[in-house]
Amino acid sequence: MRKSLFAAAVLLMVGCSSTPTTTYYQLPTDSTVSAVTTTADSTQPAIWVEQVSVPDYLVGNGLVYQTSEVKYVIATSNLWGSPLDQQLKQTLVSNLSRAMPGRLVSATPLGDTHDTLDVSVSGFHGRYDGRVIVSGAWVLQHQGQITRREFNLALPQQQDGYDALVKTLAQGWQQVAQQIAQNSQASSGGLTR
Repeated sequence: MRKSLFAAAVLLMVGCSSTPTTTYYQLPTDSTVSAVTTTADSTQPAIWVEQVSVPDYLVGNGLVYQTSEVKYVIATSNLWGSPLDQQLKQTLVSNLSRAMPGRLVSATPLGDTHDTLDVSVSGFHGRYDGRVIVSGAWVLQHQGQITRREFNLALPQQQDGYDALVKTLAQGWQQVAQQIAQNSQASSGGLTR
């Protein structure tokens, strides 16, 4: 009798203790970019995306949500599928390649003459007021000239949930790429879109 009561208690405890489901996220990219062959203009130097750095609170696997002016929560069950800085760099290369079809954009240095792009992300999270924050600064080195611009986007999240959060973060990141592309083309004397 004791054994059956003990077994029933264990089964009840196991049944009540549900394990939270872990969900992994990747920033979406336009699938047509990878299928497009890039033909670079030989008069335009390639752009090397040297690094995309993120602050310590974004280095971990969990998606981040700001719950007040001073409080941030890092998710434990809604995680990035790969390190965020790597995802940001890969999607930036894709977005810039799409935005500047005449320029070769790469995550590795190409040849002796190339522009160098460094991006420092300071915010990449959801916020308590329904906005998604994408902020930071980028520095582009072109033929000895340095262009530095800050970006600070607060985009409305159209739906609740982590799926919508990730999609809105990706939209903001794409807007940053557009800003970089426009400034890069203007500073290098290229055609503007």
